Amino acid sequence: MRYTRVAVGGRAVWGRVGEEDIELLSESPLDGDPSVLGTVPVADAHWLPVVVPPVFYAVGMNYPRHIAHARAETPTRPEVGYRANNALTGHRSPIVKPDEVEGRFEAEPELVAVIGRTLRHATYDEARKSVFGWTIGNDVSARTWQHQDRSFWRSKNSDTFKPMGPWMETDVDALAQTTTLRVNGEVRASFATGDMVFDPFDHIVELTKHITMHPGDVLWMGAESTCQLEPGDTVDIEISGIGVLSNPVHSEGNPS
Repeated sequence: MRYTRVAVGGRAVWGRVGEEDIELLSESPLDGDPSVLGTVPVADAHWLPVVVPPVFYAVGMNYPRHIAHARAETPTRPEVGYRANNALTGHRSPIVKPDEVEGRFEAEPELVAVIGRTLRHATYDEARKSVFGWTIGNDVSARTWQHQDRSFWRSKNSDTFKPMGPWMETDVDALAQTTTLRVNGEVRASFATGDMVFDPFDHIVELTKHITMHPGDVLWMGAESTCQLEPGDTVDIEISGIGVLSNPVHSEGNPS
């Protein structure tokens, strides 16, 4: 099953995605069994981030090739950071590059787990069962800011820097898939999605030793590869079995 959020009449509405139509739902599927209120064509949908998470967790270096490229140390235990909800944007919405950004402005294709139940001190099996669905994230990063600042407050959290969507897929073995990054239709990276140092369930087990996770929390799982983005580009991230997240890149001074 595929669930998403779309804008209808100026408000956010949950939807169940079919081949041609999106069924509009009375409430979040995370809260129960919603009824169908109507439909909108998939072709006409105004896609929103699939969820506004209570907490936005993000894994850093988690793929061996990325770690080697960055000349970083391989993590010895699962650890997470945090991102800001203001950075979230939906499928087909623009990524806006601020005018002050210089140097590397990069896409990072990531698998995202959406949590479906309250968890504390989870076992590995409980962690596996806690994932309601899987979606796709693009961890857009301004590298000069990342090196200038003491935290990631603007390099990874500026408005529009976290596209997420187009939907969450509830029936897929996410770790058996392939992640492909394309810019203007050209493949820039392709890798085995599950080739992680620590998988999502390892991170959930470690997190819930100290922190309660709640339905709607998201866990972004890091990327193997990155690539440069420029205004005028269109970046597509595909995870087989889930879908394709697509976003144009605009400059702040020239938003069209």
